[in-house]
Amino acid sequence: MSTSALQAFIDRKFDEDVIPRLIDYVRVPAKSPAFDPNWAANGYLADVIKAAERWSRAQPIRGMTLEIVTLPGKTPCLFFDIPATNTAGNERTILFYGHLDKQPEMVGWREDLGPWKPVVENGKLYGRGAADDGYAVYASLSVIQALDAQGIPRSRCVGLIETCEESGSPDLPAYLDLLAPRLGDVRLVIGLDSGCGNYEQLWVTTSLRGLIGGVLTVEVLKEGVHSGRASGLVPSSFRIARQLLNRIDDPDSGRVLLPELHADIPADREEEATLAGAIIGDAIWQEFPWIGCSHGEGAHTHAMPTTTDPIEGILAKTWRPALSVTGGAGLPSLDSAGNVLRPKTILKLSMRLPPTVDAERGAQAMKRALETSPPYSANVSFTTDGGATGWNAPPTAPWLKRLLQDASLAHFGKSAAYTGEGGTIPFMNMLGEKFPAAQFLITGVLGPQSNAHGPNEFLHIPYVKKLTGAVATVVAGAQMR
Repeated sequence: MSTSALQAFIDRKFDEDVIPRLIDYVRVPAKSPAFDPNWAANGYLADVIKAAERWSRAQPIRGMTLEIVTLPGKTPCLFFDIPATNTAGNERTILFYGHLDKQPEMVGWREDLGPWKPVVENGKLYGRGAADDGYAVYASLSVIQALDAQGIPRSRCVGLIETCEESGSPDLPAYLDLLAPRLGDVRLVIGLDSGCGNYEQLWVTTSLRGLIGGVLTVEVLKEGVHSGRASGLVPSSFRIARQLLNRIDDPDSGRVLLPELHADIPADREEEATLAGAIIGDAIWQEFPWIGCSHGEGAHTHAMPTTTDPIEGILAKTWRPALSVTGGAGLPSLDSAGNVLRPKTILKLSMRLPPTVDAERGAQAMKRALETSPPYSANVSFTTDGGATGWNAPPTAPWLKRLLQDASLAHFGKSAAYTGEGGTIPFMNMLGEKFPAAQFLITGVLGPQSNAHGPNEFLHIPYVKKLTGAVATVVAGAQMR
């Protein structure tokens, strides 16, 4: 196999075909169902999956079968099946995974950018979703084409591209049950929905945190009242919410207080964090857009992370629980906030969990802590969908570890690196249970400043080309016998 010819094919494919398709994809506000309750009527998810299907059908891949699979009331999936070109038969398979649904708009985009406005600048494609994770189906089939163009034998490849991952993949179990007989004996899973510590080498994700999303509601009155007449006698619903949150995490350190939400960190993951920390260094915290400000002459303050130690930073965002308040309701906008003591406060909570913590058990612990004996006998409720349990990869087989190292050296000139990721991909835990013999290559393009889910999200074009080439090299070497 000529690595240079393989990479050259992929580079051309992205420049001439894939990037133009991703530009079109960015324009479509294909928000996940959690952020677009009228997704079926609006049709944006249908638009992006049909566009991916049309492009896929146009690719000259011999023997490929392709279809959009739809179950009643559920978001659609794109499924492809490509026969092997080696002599090993078609029973053992390589499974590619990705998704086409997107996060909502978010505020704070640069003035000349926007979530649905694709802009290519300095080797980056700005806009929502191309990096998370719209490129996956296009990269997966580019891998197949690059190998077949050189006549490089490979195993049978199947692919599952969903459209509700950003909502926690609630529809995916039904599709897995439906499609399991057609997936074959999955021995290698390639998921392209993760991150990278830099843009200089192949990064392999070894764990993913779980997630509990829920809504905390605190009510003290039937309607708002004059704050001068009531405050001091009627307790503030916001203050009660603050008290309740203090049951969940320490307001000074941010450490989560519920023991059910913690897990021991395996020794091999601590070792990986040590090695990854040596590579990433201060970039582990410097990649974020910290605010810096000055107040008065000679007074300078800058927001800082909870730790500047790279090893502790990696473990904090991959193996420790953390609470975020991601939204709120019952709060008037500043221009309409009168002197009113509000009747209720509603907060959207996001709790990231260590990979091995059971999300349902964790959700029950949060509910007990928040609802038991509320201050001032306020009406308090915490509603959650039960959450998504994280994932801890099985030990990497020696043959795969060799392939990953060779692929990283061939396409990046540097060794492969391993680390956990702080995000959640519910599909990985589902797959681990359904295919216990499978090995995993979970990787992605979400590196420094790429800002998935936030403003100014971008796809790093040079990196995605090299990553696709590295994946192709792994597929070439992974003869599923």
